[in-house]
Amino acid sequence: MPHLQIRDCPDDVYKRLLMAARREGRSVAAQALFLLEKGVGEEKSDIERRRVLMKRLRSRPIPLSLRELDAAALTREDRDA
Repeated sequence: MPHLQIRDCPDDVYKRLLMAARREGRSVAAQALFLLEKGVGEEKSDIERRRVLMKRLRSRPIPLSLRELDAAALTREDRDA
């Protein structure tokens, strides 16, 4: 099995990896491998990823609180602030 070594990993990246590993009950190496497998598996084009995302968003019901919002009024309020 091939070995992989990452040099000069930024501290903040390593800390986030460590926290995610602890949260998921994995070692840092197992978490890094999990994330690599997940990332490499998403080799779709940007257009395809957007198409899938838009389809998912359109299939979700709009919460009542958002249906009642008036975009023009919010924009005016933001400009007046």
